Amino acid sequence: MKDRLPALGRSVRTFLVVIVVFIILVAVILPFANQFYYLFARVDQNQVGVRFQGGKILDVVGPGVYSDVGFFVEIKTVSSQAVPFSVRDEEIITSDKQRIGLVVSGDVFRPDLARRDLLLTLWPQYGNIFMDDELTKTRVQDLARQAMKVCVGERTFDDAIIGDARDDLRACIDDELSQLAENYGLQIENVVVPEVVLSPEVQAALDSIVQSRLATEKAAQDKLKADAEAAAAQAAKEGEIRVAQAGIQEEARQQTILAQLELERLQAQQSVIEAEKANELLAAQEDLAIQEALALAAVEQAKVDLAQEILLAELYAQNPDYLMLQMVLANAAALKPTDKIIFTTEGMTPTIVIPGPGIVPTVDTTSTETLPVTEEPAPQ
Repeated sequence: MKDRLPALGRSVRTFLVVIVVFIILVAVILPFANQFYYLFARVDQNQVGVRFQGGKILDVVGPGVYSDVGFFVEIKTVSSQAVPFSVRDEEIITSDKQRIGLVVSGDVFRPDLARRDLLLTLWPQYGNIFMDDELTKTRVQDLARQAMKVCVGERTFDDAIIGDARDDLRACIDDELSQLAENYGLQIENVVVPEVVLSPEVQAALDSIVQSRLATEKAAQDKLKADAEAAAAQAAKEGEIRVAQAGIQEEARQQTILAQLELERLQAQQSVIEAEKANELLAAQEDLAIQEALALAAVEQAKVDLAQEILLAELYAQNPDYLMLQMVLANAAALKPTDKIIFTTEGMTPTIVIPGPGIVPTVDTTSTETLPVTEEPAPQ
């Protein structure tokens, strides 16, 4: 028994040494063992997983459970949930050299499975931002301050804080911040400007302006009230005048009706007279048409009566010798035994002298002797 106890003690010590050595080996190897495998790594519904092998991105995966074995394999998750941010800047200068402050808040989203290309491209530069919410929020706050200064700096004080200008300013900051965040693969949503921070001096000046505006509006309302009261009084007076004028207007209306009836009677008489005149004018026009037709008939009859003379005239015009013969015959036929002939120089028109007391005959027309006849040139 005594021999067995030392042997058992040695076995126990050996076992304890083995256990200790194993624990030491596990402690030394374990930090490096997870670089060669991962088992049942879970990617939640609001995450995407980025799988690595040998330090390089192997794939981007959606929600699920994943395992892998290899050299330097690992999987990292990126949350696709919104990271809210809010930034306050009280030192922003407007284009007209006024100082205001703004509070801007919104949500930022990192690339999800639908934008896996951004994760693959931008992971080497911004992987820490994708993994850390605080880094993401800090970076977006810096970008928001820059966007606020740009948008406020290009506006006047009134354009930055009054009325619809506030919404224009918010839209400008949203657009500017989205463009800046796009370089980091981040997406900005739900940007609001919940507060405009004013210095005490500016706030006092604005209060004074508001009070002055209220006073001006009150004065305008008082003026409107006075005008309304004056209008009411004037309306009452005008009502009395209208009542007095109503009788006069009714009498004038009746007289107008009578005058209109008399005018219609006169117009009816005038229409009858005009109809009678129209009938007389129509008869005169018909007589004139008859006279014109008779005149035209007379003209045509005259043309018929003169047709023979017109034909002779055309014949004489076309045959000058025949005309001359007819003239000689006419002159010869016109001479009588008692006629006198007077000879004149060439070119003069002969004149027939009617015999009478004291006129001595120069030619004896009763002689049978034929005298030479001087031909006159034919008329041209």
